[in-house]
Amino acid sequence: MNHIVPIDWSMIGLAIVLGIVVLIGMLAFMPALIRYLHKLKFGQTEREEGLASHKAKTGTPTMGGLAFLIVPFIVYFIASFFTPLNWDNSTVIMWIAYLGFGLIGFVDDYIIVVQKSNEGLKPALKFGLQAVLAVLLTVYYMMHNPTLIHLPGHIQWLAPTWFFVILIFFLFTGSSNAVNLSDGVDGLCAGLSIISFVPFALVFAWQGQYSACAILIMVIFALFGYLRFNIHPAKVFMGDTGSLALGGILAAAAMTTKMELLLLIAGGVFIVETLSDIIQVLYYKNTHRRVFLMAPLHHHFEKKGWSEMKVCTVFWSWGAILAAISIFLAFLAL
Repeated sequence: MNHIVPIDWSMIGLAIVLGIVVLIGMLAFMPALIRYLHKLKFGQTEREEGLASHKAKTGTPTMGGLAFLIVPFIVYFIASFFTPLNWDNSTVIMWIAYLGFGLIGFVDDYIIVVQKSNEGLKPALKFGLQAVLAVLLTVYYMMHNPTLIHLPGHIQWLAPTWFFVILIFFLFTGSSNAVNLSDGVDGLCAGLSIISFVPFALVFAWQGQYSACAILIMVIFALFGYLRFNIHPAKVFMGDTGSLALGGILAAAAMTTKMELLLLIAGGVFIVETLSDIIQVLYYKNTHRRVFLMAPLHHHFEKKGWSEMKVCTVFWSWGAILAAISIFLAFLAL
């Protein structure tokens, strides 16, 4: 049975108009934010064992992700008073995930810039905060929704509660950390996030969830504005403030569309980046040898002589291919 509803193009048009407002807001706000972060000396501290080419990035303002958290939220909040955009269960989950994971990242970034080190929150505490937020979002979702998961072939599987809880837990914690790992090359994380959001924005539209669709469209436009200042050579970095937020809202989109497994495809590049890091650590611990010249994978190619723009172009291209596959699979699942 096909569950795709006819698209209301007036709602899509509204989302795009609001997205343009967000883009303009980002282009106006980012220069002031960069100057303020410079004034506060909230600069990136590169790892001693990091790439030599990245040493010059030390001192570049971080926490730029604050802009693409604040601007879309303000625009959506104001627009909700005089447009059909609402605060249903999906949009509440999306915003809590976005701002909540962003807040965890903000605390981590703040500790780093104040202490002028790359330590931040203790890993156990950081993961614990992510885990608590993931559980709270899962409980809230299950209070208002069945544990249905859409699968290709127009299959609606009512997952066992225990399986669903575990799946969503790893969806949120895995997605937020995977997106975070990809934030190591100018423009890479923001570009991959834009690409991975597109399939879920389309699914929201197919399902008639236009408010949730509008959120993703506004975040996409916000990221385009951010990229104006983050493309190589970057004038600002998003920090964990931005990357954890992007991973959080990506997981929230997968859950609220009931397309949790689609994230494995749409976020495929993020997953490969994470696997490369895990493989490197485990292999080195057992053999004291490395599989990659440096992990995550984007650093391996930098070590091989690729420019940051080449890394971005290739990774974005693979992300676009996976996004196209995701759209096809989503169509088969609805």
